[in-house]
Amino acid sequence: MPPTPRPHIGVLLPTREQAMLGALDAGALVEFATEAELLGFDSLWVGDSLVARPRLDPLIVLSAVAAATHRIALGTAALTPALRHPLIGANMITSLDHMAGGRLSLALGSGFPIPETEREFAAVGASYTGRAGRLDEIVELWRRTWRSGEPGAPNDFEGRYLSADDLDRLCPPVREDGPPLWLAGSDTPAVLRRVAGKYDGWMPFLPSVPVYGRAWRQIEELREEAGRPQGAITPALYATINVNPDETAAKNELEHYVQGYYKNTLAGMAEIQAYGWGSAERCADWLGGYVRSGARHIIIRIGSMAPEKQLKEVAETVLPALRDA
Repeated sequence: MPPTPRPHIGVLLPTREQAMLGALDAGALVEFATEAELLGFDSLWVGDSLVARPRLDPLIVLSAVAAATHRIALGTAALTPALRHPLIGANMITSLDHMAGGRLSLALGSGFPIPETEREFAAVGASYTGRAGRLDEIVELWRRTWRSGEPGAPNDFEGRYLSADDLDRLCPPVREDGPPLWLAGSDTPAVLRRVAGKYDGWMPFLPSVPVYGRAWRQIEELREEAGRPQGAITPALYATINVNPDETAAKNELEHYVQGYYKNTLAGMAEIQAYGWGSAERCADWLGGYVRSGARHIIIRIGSMAPEKQLKEVAETVLPALRDA
């Protein structure tokens, strides 16, 4: 049996935190990214929202980061494709992946079920109803577009929601099938089926290690039933941590962060999202439970309005502990 691959560890760029503070600073984002690469992180991720939780556009930010870095993988956590015309989105992603030299992966979301998201969809004229099915169809259109230059490949698309012609006139991607596309979703049966049948990865933020492990085993069973090869799907996790040897101080800072971000308590958000706090060893041990349950790409959001202050400690203590998990 081949050895289990070590987990990859990524970190989220603080685009939302800058917007919350009213201190947009592109240079600071690039500096954060280059420091993360030097510190040994495997990947950098950026969130997406237009008016629900405003921030700089992730594809533009990642383009700047791509020009300033060399090794580190880049991704969205998560991109909401419905906020952009599908063909413009396909071309922007192709362009970004060329800028990144093929280092791009995209976790995609259909939109969190809250009133702010519904208003965000309305602001760009996107349909909120049936958004999960629309996301799957956008993914199908993107992949059709990226393969359209191959000999004999169709260059048009006709779906339930979308149609397009002359797909082969768009620029080709770096990789034949375009960048990997992950689904950012939970552990509902519908999500697990969609991941198993259509996506290259799964990025939940489940707060329970046992629930994560059961869901991942179900995805693997469904993947096998669908006839997809072993290793076709990357099991990831989006988790928020605050590292401080003073556990009370860590929890208090995380509470302040969560209330500012979500207008909700840490206890309330911890029922649906993964949060850890305390010493680096405690955070690493908690995240290690997910690794032992199958996670192979951990995406860390540092739960602080000044995440750069914890970046080095996370890199020097949490990363090696997780890689040994």
